[in-house]
Amino acid sequence: MAAILPKDRNRIFVDVLWTALFSSSCIFFMIEEKPFKHIAVAGNIGSGKTTLTQLLSRHYGWKPHYENNAENPYVSDFYRDMKHWSFHMQVYYLNQRFEQMLHFRKGDETVIQDRTIYEDAFIFAPNLHSMGLMTTRDFENYFSLFNLMDSFVSSPDLLIYLRASVPTLVNQIQQRGRDYEESIRLDYLKRLNERYEAWISTYDKGKLLIVDVDNNNFMENQEDLGKIINMIDAEIHGLF
Repeated sequence: MAAILPKDRNRIFVDVLWTALFSSSCIFFMIEEKPFKHIAVAGNIGSGKTTLTQLLSRHYGWKPHYENNAENPYVSDFYRDMKHWSFHMQVYYLNQRFEQMLHFRKGDETVIQDRTIYEDAFIFAPNLHSMGLMTTRDFENYFSLFNLMDSFVSSPDLLIYLRASVPTLVNQIQQRGRDYEESIRLDYLKRLNERYEAWISTYDKGKLLIVDVDNNNFMENQEDLGKIINMIDAEIHGLF
């Protein structure tokens, strides 16, 4: 058996050291990698949030969480007198979504959420204020409360934003035929769209995936849904 020269011993030692370090690093990153626990779907009225939430929950086995207006005790009063009840309505949603986000992080399941706390704060509450349906005093109080709550919760691991033009929104609203949506005005949808675009252009709280609903009919086309799934897979596995 040939003797190992000192120079060879050094080379072998270096090789073993690098192998050990590389293996340890791989194990470390495998341990540190955390699965997505909270996926959120955002978008204007009629953009397809609920439908995409359903489709993705079935595909991935995620637990869907939908907005339930029927449980909101202020809905009837709000539609009867928006100016009087707008603050109460928005605070209810704010508190409800705050509790939901705390619950999502404590649970073991991956949750996909239809509508986020950010849409209430950056789209709907400001829109009510600009329309004169929420006083400046109430709006400032509301937003102060939102900022406090936001400091205590983690943002979604992935936010999926459904971008749609007003004609697309109107078409999809008409197709689903909800009675209470028949009175929605075009200028109202347009104002909301402008606020959505302003918000999403500065969103920096986590991973963001934007779906162009005008050119992606995921509701009826499996190939289009597959494109969204491929984009989500890339985000989840960090391919880009």
